[in-house]
Amino acid sequence: MSKPYTIQRLLNAPRPLVWEVYTQPQHLPNWFGPKGSTMPHSTLDFRVGGTFHYAMKTAEGMELWAKWLFKEIAAPEKIVLLQHFSDPQGGVTRNPWAPLWPLHTLSTTTFKAQGEQTLLSLEWAPHDATAEEAAVFAAAHASMNQGWSGTLDGLESYLSLLVNQS
Repeated sequence: MSKPYTIQRLLNAPRPLVWEVYTQPQHLPNWFGPKGSTMPHSTLDFRVGGTFHYAMKTAEGMELWAKWLFKEIAAPEKIVLLQHFSDPQGGVTRNPWAPLWPLHTLSTTTFKAQGEQTLLSLEWAPHDATAEEAAVFAAAHASMNQGWSGTLDGLESYLSLLVNQS
């Protein structure tokens, strides 16, 4: 089994606000995705067994679809989900850049209050993957760090706007 990918960020916002921004559909298009990307489509059914199905448009104009299946929700502390690439209808598809990417990945995000700040921790790992798929995932940790760092930068900027408005 490969080592999971992990990333943490201490956010300058209280946990209730971070939880809201991470779990409410009106907030997600404002920050979610790597730098330069947009979210032209998203539907969110935030409950255990529910899904988040979305399209992300890259800075180069490529549209990518993905889908999350919520496995565990412990508000405002933890979200566990299965994630996969998708088509516009919500079907499971392969990664368009890496055909040997795991078909499913398991992601656990935790939110820990630290005074008026929140420590967000993400752990991401292959799920029901072959050894070859796990190796492809493990080899991509550096690029995942770039993508997730950009996403968390967007989250941090958006939270900053909301905190300064209140």
